Amino acid sequence: MAGSMPQGNGQSCSANGCLGSKVVEVQAAKRRWQGKKQRMARKYARHVRSKKDSARILMMKKTARLGRSRKHANNGIGKRVRTLKKLIPNGESIGNLDGLFRETAYYILSLQMRVTVMQTVVNVLTNSDE
Repeated sequence: MAGSMPQGNGQSCSANGCLGSKVVEVQAAKRRWQGKKQRMARKYARHVRSKKDSARILMMKKTARLGRSRKHANNGIGKRVRTLKKLIPNGESIGNLDGLFRETAYYILSLQMRVTVMQTVVNVLTNSDE
């Protein structure tokens, strides 16, 4: 029973080694495992989010999208106004939007009138053959 006799430092030893050294090994292994868990958590932290963080990120994305769409919408309106000015006769010389829209309405009415006149002419000519 010499293996189970306490040594001078107060630790008991067995056939497999001193109990104190086993405790130290287990604690070291535990620290290594905790360090590994922390490194893994940092590595995958961007993939794992709480509901609060996810909601905050979603709100930030939505705000950014709205801000960007307003900017693009204003640019899109300007582009459409320039295209409309090119379509309307003498549209380039019209300064304000009210005048441009008024001229656009008159131009649409004149085009509709032309189509009506052409349809009437076609109807008269096709019916005259009978």
